[in-house]
Amino acid sequence: MGSGELTGVRVLLVEDECIVAMLGEDVLSEAGCRVTVAMRLSEALRAAEESDLDVAILDVNLGNETSYPVAELLEERKIPFIFATGYASAGLAGSYAEHPCVQKPYDPGQLLAAARAVIGT
Repeated sequence: MGSGELTGVRVLLVEDECIVAMLGEDVLSEAGCRVTVAMRLSEALRAAEESDLDVAILDVNLGNETSYPVAELLEERKIPFIFATGYASAGLAGSYAEHPCVQKPYDPGQLLAAARAVIGT
């Protein structure tokens, strides 16, 4: 699949580690995505509520908080999302244990494939 399939896709990237956020943003931008980065839970909630989005990538752990409130809001808005964690799916709690997840640090191919899969391209 070519990266052109993601051209114009609006992505919310929630990641509290600056270097990891920059890597994810670069990978997605190079694939043609329009990326909004949120590094704090409050920023992520605001973006998830107010932004027109096609997909979101959520770091599970945001310092002392988790991105689960963002996931709940995205589910309400019917916006697909992927979790990202250094612990793979073993790091996901409860009802999210079977949700799509990518391993950190990001493998560019896996990140793009996961985004394509959840938005159906």
